[in-house]
Amino acid sequence: MGYEFKLPDLGEGLTEAEIARWLVAEGDEIAEDQPLVEIATDKTTVEIPSPAGGKVAQILVGEGEVVPVGTLLVVIGGEAAPRAAPQATPAVRQLAKEAGVDLGLVRGTGPSGRITEADVRGAAPRAAEGRRERVRGVRRQIVEHLTRAHREVPAVTFVEECDFSNVDLGLLLPLVLQATVDSLREFPELNARLEGDEIVYLDRYDLGVAIQTDDGLVVPVVRSVDTRTVEELRHEVDRLAEGARAGTLAPEELRGSTFTVTSAGKLGGFVVTPLVNYPEVGILGVHRIAPRPVVREGEIVVRQMGNVSVTFDHRVVDGVRAAAFTLAMIGRLEGPGS
Repeated sequence: MGYEFKLPDLGEGLTEAEIARWLVAEGDEIAEDQPLVEIATDKTTVEIPSPAGGKVAQILVGEGEVVPVGTLLVVIGGEAAPRAAPQATPAVRQLAKEAGVDLGLVRGTGPSGRITEADVRGAAPRAAEGRRERVRGVRRQIVEHLTRAHREVPAVTFVEECDFSNVDLGLLLPLVLQATVDSLREFPELNARLEGDEIVYLDRYDLGVAIQTDDGLVVPVVRSVDTRTVEELRHEVDRLAEGARAGTLAPEELRGSTFTVTSAGKLGGFVVTPLVNYPEVGILGVHRIAPRPVVREGEIVVRQMGNVSVTFDHRVVDGVRAAAFTLAMIGRLEGPGS
């Protein structure tokens, strides 16, 4: 009898995960603590070491599959256990035969894992149109996360322009983070959570910063923004951005943000309506900054102008308060007398 390794509880209330990549194959000899498998959660991808040494007798879950905690993933050592015969009615088996579907490769969605006609039809080969790529890893997490946010959050976006002429654009993001935290203190409902019938006002300021990577959008967390200087914030943002693009951030560096800031620089567009990073209740976007003509004291002058947007959960935040928060943040960036 070999060692049966099951998907472990990865904490943070996670109940399932995706098998991102096997680092071994059936028949390989593996040592204890040798890298075994990469697991992708809705936060990050983690490498799991082998809990035992021996021959990899059987891999039971394929790459790209999403399974609940406790699912048997692999048997190490001993002999491979016989695979259970697929559960399906004679009619479903006949349909699979006609459609050229191997029932051993189909995951049943019926009671007790029974394979249904719908499962077979979904697995049947179709005429290929265009290039197809399975939604996996970070992209799958983005799909699930944003689908949930869109379904559950009644979001509204407020937009206002900001004069960035007095802002050192080389320190734009750290300065925005600082101004955001100062404004969140005034408007605590934007640094909150909705849990059941309670609004939880958070007393920490851990801000997510949206970073575009080759695999998709990642949101690492800058901790305790309210206690850091601009220079400290710059170093931390640079470190997190580098780690996000290299895929080396630890899971805890991607969890527990209280509010999110996103800025795409020159690719930010004239104005964008960012989606709330659920379960947060607000996200601030800074969009493309460029010289534009504006009127100052009756004269047309050229200033560094850009739009700022705040998308908010209208269940928790009233529109007037969201607008006041945005204007307070802009006022801090523009400086006294603006």
